[in-house]
Amino acid sequence: MKTAFVFPGQGAQYIGMAQDFLTAEPRLAEVLEIFDAEHNTTLAQAMSEGPEELLKQTHLTQPAILLHSIAAYWAFQKEYDIRPAYMAGHSLGEFSALVASGVLSLKDALHLVHKRGEFMIKAVGDTPFAMAAVIGLDAERVKEICEEASAAGLVQAVNFNTPIQTVISGTASGVAKARELAKAAGAKRALPLVVGGPFHTPLIDKASTWLAFEMAKMEFKEGSIPVISNLDVKPSIDGAEIKEKLAKQIISPVRWVESVLYMKEHGVERFIEFGPQKVLSGMIKNIDKEAQCINLDQIQDLLEMKEVLS
Repeated sequence: MKTAFVFPGQGAQYIGMAQDFLTAEPRLAEVLEIFDAEHNTTLAQAMSEGPEELLKQTHLTQPAILLHSIAAYWAFQKEYDIRPAYMAGHSLGEFSALVASGVLSLKDALHLVHKRGEFMIKAVGDTPFAMAAVIGLDAERVKEICEEASAAGLVQAVNFNTPIQTVISGTASGVAKARELAKAAGAKRALPLVVGGPFHTPLIDKASTWLAFEMAKMEFKEGSIPVISNLDVKPSIDGAEIKEKLAKQIISPVRWVESVLYMKEHGVERFIEFGPQKVLSGMIKNIDKEAQCINLDQIQDLLEMKEVLS
């Protein structure tokens, strides 16, 4: 069965995440200890004990999810010799996919997503912002609503998660107007999201420039498995090309529906999700009901997936 490995983005974190993997794999605990020492952070505490408000801080959330995802991936590799056709990640998750593919080292990726989180918050400045999830309308209708609402302030469709779930982002006034219009158009929900900035919009354009500068210091190698870009839904193993796309990804829409459909059209029938919770598995089933989705969140999941994978 043709397989793809996928990696979740921000929002999947929880207190206690990755603790069983860290106990089982001392080198991961060492990576975490070094990260905290070099960045003057308390990521280890945030992941193990919280509090939730600490773990929700974007500059900690992003490395926490990446570390958990790679911990799950490494544990899987010890048990199974399955080579995927593609790898893909949702926004932040694209960095996890690049580590798994060999484009980035874990240490470099952790540093980059930590800085990425800082940049995404810093770039906002004093601009009042908001994000919301619109559920029950197709993507084209949501884009039309955002265009109409833009008279009140910048607002864009930024995360195309499922055929009927699209996240919008922008100024507080623009998002408020779009939520109002979405409800009037028949949306089941237009839920405000608790976020640190208007992610994937030009409002954080500075973050793209800062991230590009930071990535210039890092070595991006040729990958072993093609990684689907959030930016243009094209697979690549070329480090230089991937680096350029990642800088733009931070201010561009996450084209997840198209990414899943691309993999399906190229023969992928099974998706294995590495990381906290089952967010992507749920999205994928809403995009392709026939897809087989398997999630590896905790070590015990390795035992449960044996029967399926055998």
